[in-house]
Amino acid sequence: MTLAARPTAPTQVRPEAFAASARVPVYRTVTFRHYVVLGILALVGVALPFVLPTAELAVAMRVLIFALMGIGWNMMSGFGGMFSFGHAAYFGVGAYVTAVLLVDFGVSPWVGLLAGMATAAAVGVGISYLALRYKLTGAYYALSTFAFAEMLRLFTVGNEGLNKTVGFTVPVLRGEDWWMFQFPVGSPNYWWIGVGMVVVALVVVIEFLRRRTGRFTLAARDDDMAAAAIGIDVLRYKLTTVALSAAITAAAGTLYLQYYMFIDPELAFGAHVSNNAIITAVVGGVATVWGPVVGAIVMAPLSDLVAAFLRHPPEQLAFLQGNGGLDVLIYAVILIVCVLLLPKGIYGTVKNWVVKKK
Repeated sequence: MTLAARPTAPTQVRPEAFAASARVPVYRTVTFRHYVVLGILALVGVALPFVLPTAELAVAMRVLIFALMGIGWNMMSGFGGMFSFGHAAYFGVGAYVTAVLLVDFGVSPWVGLLAGMATAAAVGVGISYLALRYKLTGAYYALSTFAFAEMLRLFTVGNEGLNKTVGFTVPVLRGEDWWMFQFPVGSPNYWWIGVGMVVVALVVVIEFLRRRTGRFTLAARDDDMAAAAIGIDVLRYKLTTVALSAAITAAAGTLYLQYYMFIDPELAFGAHVSNNAIITAVVGGVATVWGPVVGAIVMAPLSDLVAAFLRHPPEQLAFLQGNGGLDVLIYAVILIVCVLLLPKGIYGTVKNWVVKKK
């Protein structure tokens, strides 16, 4: 006669155990490789002003701005799984907070940078909390982000204290002033500061993925119900990702303001800003560390070429001159082609090809 096995109580899996199981040597190897690549890119970036002419360095500055925007968008939408059509909101908040503090109160743009990042992070967390709390996910969440960015644009256009459609122009100083983040035209200091910002943003991404916060966020992205079942606070980690994403994007807004010394509602909150952030990450490779950087290297010069083409088209295409919105149409075609032919982006496709060759 055999005795039936006694039923055992189900054991609760703690998220700490999940993190411990994921802490394998491969993470250390991958992190080390990321830092090696980052170090090489940083050295190349520092040396670049000694090689590039001033005109081409201006195009390279757009690469840095695009890279920051792509990294910020990728943090939320790639790693967090919360697709955003409204990252212009965070870009604009960063630029406008810095502009108001500088122009109206004489506060250093460095202080404005930190204030703009903090404000954008708070705004992003507040909006996302309401959206996620009331189960706005997928397309509904994406539409809510677009609506919020458009709301900020309309609010700025109609606000006298924010100079309505006139925007803000940064007061020009004589010489260079590091504290006021202002240098002569063509100075490589803007480039070096931008390189520093991109390096810091990439360090944040690498450390985010290496630590428990990143692994819990990826688990929640892949299956939020399963993640919640093992004890992961899904809402908390998603909001953390939103805060980091908004802060990085706001830094891009401050860099844009200080380099071009002007901002207005359309430049800050326009739909093209969100489009640039999305297409940079998608073309480079979503949910990868280096995808947004690769996408920025491709898309920033391409955006200048498209703008120049539409301003001075060949005689056969003279009817295109002066037609607004064509640049958005061209970007949409590029995005569709990229999604169809390179669904994992340039970096993701090349990476997969290299892995298969091994």
